[in-house]
Amino acid sequence: MRKAAVIYDSKFGNTEKIAKALSEGMKREGLAVDCMRIDDVSLDKLAEYEILAIGAPTQMFGISKPMKEFLKKLENTELRNKKAFAFDTRLKSRFAGSAAKGIEKQLEKLQMTIIKPYASAIVQGNEGPLEEDAEKKFTQIGSEIAKA
Repeated sequence: MRKAAVIYDSKFGNTEKIAKALSEGMKREGLAVDCMRIDDVSLDKLAEYEILAIGAPTQMFGISKPMKEFLKKLENTELRNKKAFAFDTRLKSRFAGSAAKGIEKQLEKLQMTIIKPYASAIVQGNEGPLEEDAEKKFTQIGSEIAKA
């Protein structure tokens, strides 16, 4: 069975909701999915997954500090040619920046194959809530990734 991991960092729970919605969409298409916070990831187990979806909240115009540290650890892990997708939560402002854009760049540096361009879920205010259809949108993206 094809396996995917959805790995996320979340400060107020919004990115976690998006990660779970993404997982749900993948599961609907028959993928075995593990959805986990970065603290719960065992790096030596990442080889088991065909697809890695990695996401974080956008903080100070970029990737959250815990996610930056996690991505640094991935540099010593063999992930070449694995399929990858980056996602984030961010404010609607065009000046907000994007964690996903930076995560995608890091995944490319690790020579992973980007299977779908990064996506953002919009949060209203620093602590949320998420925009109305954000979770539905990410369930759909999960389905598309699983079919890719």
